Amino acid sequence: MPLTTTERTALRGRCHTAYSGHRRISPADEFALLSRWCAEHDIGADVYGEGRLINGFEKKVAALLGKEAAVFMPSGKMAQLIAVKIYAERHRSKHFGMHPTSHLELHEARAYASLLDMHGVLVGGPQAPITAADLAGVTDPLACLLVELPMRECGGILPTWEDIAALSARANEQDIALHMDGARLWECGPYFAPRTYAEVAALFDSVYVSCYKGLNGMNGALLAGDTAFIAAARTWLVRFGGQLPQQTAAVAAVAMRFDAQIAAMPRYVARARSLAQALTGIPGLVLQPRAPQVNMLHLHVACAPDALAEARDALARDAGVWACGAPRPTGAGHGCSVEWYVGDSLLDLADTEVAAVISGLIEAAQQHPL
Repeated sequence: MPLTTTERTALRGRCHTAYSGHRRISPADEFALLSRWCAEHDIGADVYGEGRLINGFEKKVAALLGKEAAVFMPSGKMAQLIAVKIYAERHRSKHFGMHPTSHLELHEARAYASLLDMHGVLVGGPQAPITAADLAGVTDPLACLLVELPMRECGGILPTWEDIAALSARANEQDIALHMDGARLWECGPYFAPRTYAEVAALFDSVYVSCYKGLNGMNGALLAGDTAFIAAARTWLVRFGGQLPQQTAAVAAVAMRFDAQIAAMPRYVARARSLAQALTGIPGLVLQPRAPQVNMLHLHVACAPDALAEARDALARDAGVWACGAPRPTGAGHGCSVEWYVGDSLLDLADTEVAAVISGLIEAAQQHPL
């Protein structure tokens, strides 16, 4: 019988190793770290978005992105909806563009329609980045176009620099604001090097970045842009109920890790590429992409999702290894896929060890018929 969500969470918690993501620590340990860091840096509490820590962190991220200002928000969903709303008012249009795999389309219960009465226009094909040619073919009057870097649902793929520059120029020609869904922008640093984050962000009018994915914070996001844009964003933050009385813990959790996590990105990306080479050739496994561009990839497995989940749970019980997250059926209907985010959990494990475990996992899962 399949495990309940509660049972599966408990099983994962008992594992000594989890392949995807960063090492998890207990709430007690997390708050102990926060307490020591705040004491060492004489951190005071913020009040409704005002305070040395939160405002200093906003300025730091804005500078790194080459933008005039930034604002911390409780969630990325809120940040992106606010960006869309601002551009809708500026351009007097309820239409905005996004990729078919955009988080706003797939994972937010179409909040843009229900909350903002906006119409999302899908731009480009489902397995490739949006191009200037894709945008040129849109006839709807778009207020803005959202571009995700990297594209999570496609295994973390990225467009070339030339393609992004051409898309930016095309958006400018059509008077369409270009907004970056940079939930995993920090992971793109090695791909775009020697170009900086600021050079990448310069091709966009505004940028959203996450505080808890690659940076391993608790929660939260930042929205960056010019001064007028961020002033409008702060007003909309109040309207969305996002100007909270205090966010010290969330800001401190990301601020205390920020520099170290940014510096570690090249190691994570190199590890993902090394692992991809080790996994290539395992029967029943196809990687997307074959050569990772960031520190994430998708593992496509020739078995039913439930079969892979049961094999994963058995491995967790027997060996204390959590090999993957929730398997999802593939569009082709004859297999499933899982997402791997390569973080500090995989840095110290040998490629051969991981490959052997994954090979055994797939073999066990394939004992169940599709």
